[in-house]
Amino acid sequence: MNIALHARRINKQNAIHFVELLTIIRELGWTAVLQQDLKEQLVRKIGIAGDLPSFNHFNDFKSGIDLAISFGGDGTFIETVKYIRNSNVPILGINSGRLGFLSNISYDQMLQTLEAVKKEEYVFQNRSLLRLEMEDNQYGENSYALNEITLHKKDTASMITVHASLGDLYLNSYWADGLIVSTPTGSTAYNLSCGGPIVTPGCQVHLLTPIAPHNLNVRPIAVPDHFPIELSIEGRERRYLIALDGQSKSIRSGEQIRIHKADFMIKVVKFEDNNFLDTIRNKMMWGIDKRN
Repeated sequence: MNIALHARRINKQNAIHFVELLTIIRELGWTAVLQQDLKEQLVRKIGIAGDLPSFNHFNDFKSGIDLAISFGGDGTFIETVKYIRNSNVPILGINSGRLGFLSNISYDQMLQTLEAVKKEEYVFQNRSLLRLEMEDNQYGENSYALNEITLHKKDTASMITVHASLGDLYLNSYWADGLIVSTPTGSTAYNLSCGGPIVTPGCQVHLLTPIAPHNLNVRPIAVPDHFPIELSIEGRERRYLIALDGQSKSIRSGEQIRIHKADFMIKVVKFEDNNFLDTIRNKMMWGIDKRN
């Protein structure tokens, strides 16, 4: 069994845990396949893993990879998804970051988690993605987002207007600092920070959440995810920003963009004692009395 490993950086705090992860993988009889930059870090900083195979492109996942492990926070998890794409390789997130809605396996759970994987004591939770269409295709083959696609203003205090339609049906013109289009997975990311609802992963919806809207009666809305969403921006400036999972590009005023549900889904490895509701309750400290 070949296990693809991706981490952004190895430092003094997480190095010992990553070495432990490599040891567990070897003792289970599996082979670790390292993201190329990660492999170079391990060779340079720790002097290990020089003999392990590596990957550096999503095409490397189309054969020979059985499981992907993200070692880091939710940002690292999203980067790992960009390698997986439509390869149907399942992903597991080990949390070396902070909040961790996606990467929610702790260091002390690594051994029992991977033993459960070997025994096939898990289920797959399907997560949908967004696909972006733009006139100049700035994102190229990376035009997918697991969390959200965001339009927002650039270098100005002035509001912008985002015109939104669902297919051929006009929805609204948002006077705001921007607009977030989120998947259920992304409902706990930027959407949550801007007052949008939390949505469980199985819901077949997209969320439209304005950022600091001028009209206080404009609220976030959930729409069926089979509708394409068409957006355009206008305002006092000539250029604005569009971001896919935090990766920003410039967009000109009036440019039309179209957002679809991607035609593939990501398979996230989940266990009976580690579900979405438990994660939300624990991460957001629901029901905990801090008054004393």
